[in-house]
Amino acid sequence: MFDPAQLAALSAVLRAGSFERAAQMLHVTQSAISQRLRQLEEQVGTSLVIRSQPCRATEAGERLFRHAEEVRLLEQGVRRDLGLKTQTAGDADGWPTLRLAVNADSLATWFVAAMQDIEGVLFDLVIDDQDHSADWLKRGEVRAAISGSAKPVQGCDCRPLGTLRYLATASPRFMAQWFEADGVTAASLGRAPVITFNAKDRLQARWAEEALGITATGPSHWLPSSHAFVDAAIAGLGWGMNPEPLAGEALADGRLREVVPGKPLDVPLYWHVSRSVAGAMKPVTDAVIRASARVLRPIP
Repeated sequence: MFDPAQLAALSAVLRAGSFERAAQMLHVTQSAISQRLRQLEEQVGTSLVIRSQPCRATEAGERLFRHAEEVRLLEQGVRRDLGLKTQTAGDADGWPTLRLAVNADSLATWFVAAMQDIEGVLFDLVIDDQDHSADWLKRGEVRAAISGSAKPVQGCDCRPLGTLRYLATASPRFMAQWFEADGVTAASLGRAPVITFNAKDRLQARWAEEALGITATGPSHWLPSSHAFVDAAIAGLGWGMNPEPLAGEALADGRLREVVPGKPLDVPLYWHVSRSVAGAMKPVTDAVIRASARVLRPIP
């Protein structure tokens, strides 16, 4: 058994980034934090924290930190089931931290609304492509993930959320410059600048292949920001796949046009959650399902 006070000291150091701020969080002295952490390290037989600025976890420290946060989450679930008062507003030091993997476009379009509905937790979001976010669950580094895969990760439950519709968009000026003469062809797409989120982003290539049977796109801008992606398309820097909820206003007022009208790309999204905390995570799962249903389209 691990001492709860020692686990709390480890969590505070890693969440606050320093022993001094950890002591302030827990309302104890800095020497008390040091002593508790030293005793915990002696128990497990290895160092748990790299004393840098900010403090970082060793591999063992990260594993024990996740355990401590799971214990907080499970305790909060038990209190809720028993009708006891949970730690909410005014007591944030006791909130568990949820580490979740979320794709950037979900965060930009609907996931913040889900976060708003969840009380008594802190969020630590890992942003990754929907085709890769489940890898964080496989490694045990997050408790839940939004993924493009319908196949449950081992030890996890999977719930369908819906499809996020993407539209290939560009500014009218860009369309006139690159596609007016020859239309949207393999040759013109191969010349026209495209906007890409990062090296994992294959949405532009998937759309070109599925909508037009074209296997290559042109030279790319690299722009890892969902909102800036829309802004860059409006500015005429290139064409790219923008979520319909983000691009809708610009399409309605003419600042953006569909590169090929009537050719959307629908990306299904699924909620994967570790079974070890699925019960305690039920309020989170419920909030995610409610928020996604307001924005996402049904999966066919």
